[in-house]
Amino acid sequence: MSTRFACDIMAIPADERPSHRELTRRLMAIAAIRETTNGFTFVFPLEEHSAVARFAASERLCCPFLALTLEVTGERGPVRLHLTGPTGAKAFVRAELDLPP
Repeated sequence: MSTRFACDIMAIPADERPSHRELTRRLMAIAAIRETTNGFTFVFPLEEHSAVARFAASERLCCPFLALTLEVTGERGPVRLHLTGPTGAKAFVRAELDLPP
């Protein structure tokens, strides 16, 4: 059985969709992006931890095939969001978030 890669934006409540889109644009503009074997790691300043957690909670709804791991480091270090998934998920994330090749 193959995994269906599709963002179901309808899974996010209608009144929250505009703010999710804006949050996504804002976070992607400030993220340090690192490609991994099966996905991406996005690195954010510590003060963005609440915004990153909100983003992850919404993404979990609309993209259930993704595994999202939020890492908050000690010593006031950065926040990392690891997005991984089955084969093909990395290409999907790259396209959906308009990440460079």
